[in-house]
Amino acid sequence: MSAWTTDDLLDYDEAIERFDPVLGLEVHVELSTASKMFCGCSADSEAEPNTHVCPVCLGLPGSLPAINAHAVESAIRIGLALNCEIAPWCRMARKNYFYPDMTKDYQISQYDEPICHDGHVDLEVDGKTYRVEVERAHMEEDAGKSLHVGGTDGRIQGAAYSLLDYNRAGVPLIEIVTKPVRGLGAKAPHVARAYMAHLRDIMVALGVSHARLEKGNLRCDANVSLMPKGTDVLGTRTETKNVNSLRSVEGALTYEIQRQAAVLAGGGKVRQETRMWQETGEYTIAGREKSDAEDYRYFPEPDLVPIEVSRERVEELRATLPELPAAKRARLGAEWSFDHREMDAVVNAGALELLEQTVIAGAAPEAARKWWLTELSRRANEAGCELAEVGMTPAQVAEVQKMVDAGTLTDKLARQVIDGVLAGEGEPQQVVSARGLAVVSDDGALGAAVDKAIAANPGIAEKIRGGKVQAAGALIGQVMKAMRGQADAKKVREIILSKLS
Repeated sequence: MSAWTTDDLLDYDEAIERFDPVLGLEVHVELSTASKMFCGCSADSEAEPNTHVCPVCLGLPGSLPAINAHAVESAIRIGLALNCEIAPWCRMARKNYFYPDMTKDYQISQYDEPICHDGHVDLEVDGKTYRVEVERAHMEEDAGKSLHVGGTDGRIQGAAYSLLDYNRAGVPLIEIVTKPVRGLGAKAPHVARAYMAHLRDIMVALGVSHARLEKGNLRCDANVSLMPKGTDVLGTRTETKNVNSLRSVEGALTYEIQRQAAVLAGGGKVRQETRMWQETGEYTIAGREKSDAEDYRYFPEPDLVPIEVSRERVEELRATLPELPAAKRARLGAEWSFDHREMDAVVNAGALELLEQTVIAGAAPEAARKWWLTELSRRANEAGCELAEVGMTPAQVAEVQKMVDAGTLTDKLARQVIDGVLAGEGEPQQVVSARGLAVVSDDGALGAAVDKAIAANPGIAEKIRGGKVQAAGALIGQVMKAMRGQADAKKVREIILSKLS
């Protein structure tokens, strides 16, 4: 373990045997609106630093916010997708806190009057359904970015100085807060990961967020506490802040369960604090003492009028909801004859839409799954990108598979075609032509290659003449090697047996 931490860990199985984990997940969704939450500045936070700012998002004296109607409607659609009640009336509040990257030193958020409340999502994990209850989904603004310069890993420790970029300050966020999630046992981290993946898929389906975890469009504050077995008293929680990958959500919660269990088993007390997940080393470190709601001194935002949404408008927005991921997953799983493990693998890889489009383009579901979850997933991992960004479209994958189905390519040759497409050499058919990758099925060329293999291996040929047809495999291998894997193996076998019968 890294020298950054001295935390002891209890074996995970022993921790679960002695304690019941209770989760609380706070997920921040960055909306993909054109402008910010309370001003007309562009919400593109990746632009040149401090170019998308104005007196409102900088909090200058005398500036007045005005709410983004599109963001409100996005919040309502998210709430409906999470089976929430939509408040007929709500208002914004000021959350007072020292933000080094928010100049006005408070955040406009919602407190006791959120726009969406009392919802739930149902997750299927390893063939079992888990319900996660949603306490609230409320609107707020994001803070800016602190850029720490001079350290080794971009963190404040060891940095020579920090720079502030306010482009992101004021970008619309929806924070989705669960009620305490109990009864998950050893599955708790895995269910949390599935919940994050489920929210990501919902946001993409709704078109309200890019939901790219690696870009921070979707990030999780993961709370966990432990209850000794046989009790019903919630333990002291910790909150691991801004976890931004599915793997890290699962890893951070697993680590915290083991760490807290070791503290409690040793007679110590867990501190209520925020912690930070360290990707390198996969552990958490202490941040600051965790604040409670009263510490933020919430009060109604005096510069914004309350928000009133008619029931008619809510129903109009409900009518815009697409088929949601859970329903889509169930439908496609049945259509493709995939069991829950196969569908779990597809969803966890972020490949459901890719598979669907590949099947629509003409590939069989099993073939589409094979390419996206093996070859292309490996390429995405090597490139450090999302599967959808690997550089190959569903239509191209389907085209490769059609050539495999037609006997024009073997799987081995198809991988070389994928190499060419990813290298920018053109469409699959162009790569096949340019590289000369098509399977050779010409009887004359194959017959000549077979004759050479027979002449070079008289002993094997004699065994085949004697009735040991399984020995033909060795000659087939010789022919395939000679023809660089481009021979039609089935036809080669037929020619060998014909010549040696």
